[in-house]
Amino acid sequence: MDFRKQEIGNFISQLSSKDPVPGGGGVSALTGALAAALAQMVCSLTVGKRKYADVEAEIIDVSEKLEELKQRLLSCMEEDAEAFIPLSKAYGLPKDTEEALKVREETLAKCLYDAALPPLHICETAAELAPLIKTAAEKGSTLAVSDAGCAAALAASAIKAAALNVYVNTRLMKNRETAEELNARVDKILNEALPELEAIYENVQRMLIA
Repeated sequence: MDFRKQEIGNFISQLSSKDPVPGGGGVSALTGALAAALAQMVCSLTVGKRKYADVEAEIIDVSEKLEELKQRLLSCMEEDAEAFIPLSKAYGLPKDTEEALKVREETLAKCLYDAALPPLHICETAAELAPLIKTAAEKGSTLAVSDAGCAAALAASAIKAAALNVYVNTRLMKNRETAEELNARVDKILNEALPELEAIYENVQRMLIA
């Protein structure tokens, strides 16, 4: 499946259905990609303007990095779907004998781990947006500063949504050491990236209502 080729109306219809994918993980990746795209728009509206000639090289570099992250996040939509489908099937495995139960538990353990990785990657990738959005907000065209603020809000939402999609898998893992390792990586992102993104949003808000 390639969600990038799907019309938005069809995507939303599928999202609202009982189909296992897309779900929260895919939406968090898409939200992160939208954040990157909005910040890129700020860059596009800055480059070529005489007023911002002194920062043009930096803004071009920011835009290129945003493009890379945007594509990575879009790829995460597919990765999340591909990882979740085996997990949804694993819950249906038989458990009526000791051997069947053993196979089921081993399969679930692997599938839970595999399903936790894409949203973790989404968290990590969306967190990389923070300093780039900050530059776009502070040095980009003031005519588009509200879009930079929107990008910060969306990036924060992407991180928080993806975090829940990690936790929903780690809470069921019997290997608690592995679960806590994954949770710690998410917690670190929440504690570091979210305050930075919130600060960007608040700075933009102050600029607009001053």
